[in-house]
Amino acid sequence: MMVSSIRKILFITSTRLGDAVISTGILDYLLQTYPQAKFTIACGPVAAGLFDSMPRRDKTLVMNKYRFDFHWLLLWSQCVMQSWDLVIDLRGSGIGYFLRTRKKCIVRGGRIKEHRVHYLARSLSLPYTPLPVVWIDEKNKKMAAEKLPANHYIALAPTANWIGKIWPIERFIQVAKKLLVYNKDYEFVLFYGPGSQEFNLVDPMKRTSLPVIDSGGQNTLTEVAALLSRCKGFIGNDSGLMHLAAACQIPVLGLFGPSKLSEYEPAGNHAQGLSASGGNGVANMENLTVDEVYNAFQNLLETYNKQDRQND
Repeated sequence: MMVSSIRKILFITSTRLGDAVISTGILDYLLQTYPQAKFTIACGPVAAGLFDSMPRRDKTLVMNKYRFDFHWLLLWSQCVMQSWDLVIDLRGSGIGYFLRTRKKCIVRGGRIKEHRVHYLARSLSLPYTPLPVVWIDEKNKKMAAEKLPANHYIALAPTANWIGKIWPIERFIQVAKKLLVYNKDYEFVLFYGPGSQEFNLVDPMKRTSLPVIDSGGQNTLTEVAALLSRCKGFIGNDSGLMHLAAACQIPVLGLFGPSKLSEYEPAGNHAQGLSASGGNGVANMENLTVDEVYNAFQNLLETYNKQDRQND
């Protein structure tokens, strides 16, 4: 199939933010490989804003989950009247078998034994593993530059979608204090999601005397990405925010306990995960010490700054 003949692509990705971010590397590869193509994205409501500024996006089909997998029937009804050149289904739903398409690629789900970025690339027979990306429009770049005009911001994301994945907020505060001793100019930008539970989780940090900038929990994903891109580095639990920060290509330290580092380590040129002692995917977050996190983050920044100087 000639590259120029691929004009309409249906891309079915995750309902969860983290997995949707991981899939953006595949989208970026497709954008480069098929320069004439327009894309329809199917994803969950939490991840939909991720694609707002994506080039050549025709539309986003938001999939709300229903009982008995009725959401797949709804998606099919939205797509069946069109002819597609390529259907990429990262959910393994098999919907591509019931659509008019010249080519389909279906990636099976389930647990895997490698990082998801490598698994997706291998499943689609790509020549290399594309890293996640973000698309930020000029309006939001300007907004972020106005809100965060300096170059000394550290992003902190102390929340997650499950209590077991959350490192104690008191330890985030201690790490911030140690970083402030190292560099008195640091300011800490607090990132979290919408809702009272997330607000309550970060509230203790806002009550300290630390120089904290509350980004709020109501920003769009593009706004969050723009603000993250203005930060010198990021420390956060394994979460969608962590993956989004890694896609922004800033230094990212992701904290892991009962989730699998081998599968979900942040994927970026300057990103790494730090796992609590106790085994991959079964450790207790309490096992991660303040010194371990502080030292790992300092080493990450030092490596990044050294590479940056070499590139000058």
